[in-house]
Amino acid sequence: MRGLLIRLAIGAAGLWIASRLVPGMSIEGTSTLVLAAFLLGLVNAIVRPLAIVLTFPITIVTLGLFLLIVNAGMLALVAALLDGFQLADFGSALWGSLVVSLTSWVANWTIGPSGRVEVMVVERRR
Repeated sequence: MRGLLIRLAIGAAGLWIASRLVPGMSIEGTSTLVLAAFLLGLVNAIVRPLAIVLTFPITIVTLGLFLLIVNAGMLALVAALLDGFQLADFGSALWGSLVVSLTSWVANWTIGPSGRVEVMVVERRR
């Protein structure tokens, strides 16, 4: 449960950073931000795998770059579901999804499945 809450906070932080950096992306209020992070997690868990399977041939042809379009589509879907979350155009969704993805990747890199910061120590044996 703790790991889920930490990941929700990371997603909300990524959305907040994206709303500050990306022109055309705005989120009104903290409750909308948290709800958007929760919905983005649900959409990424349920809808995104289906979209990836359905677009697999084009993803192969584009050497995986089409996944950027899929991620932008998931962010646009969440924005369409929430009134306080606006995206001006598809470019805003694309840049916003990149910022959210990078923020989440960097933050989740240090957090393990238990929700704690994990540090790997490598010792050299002689």
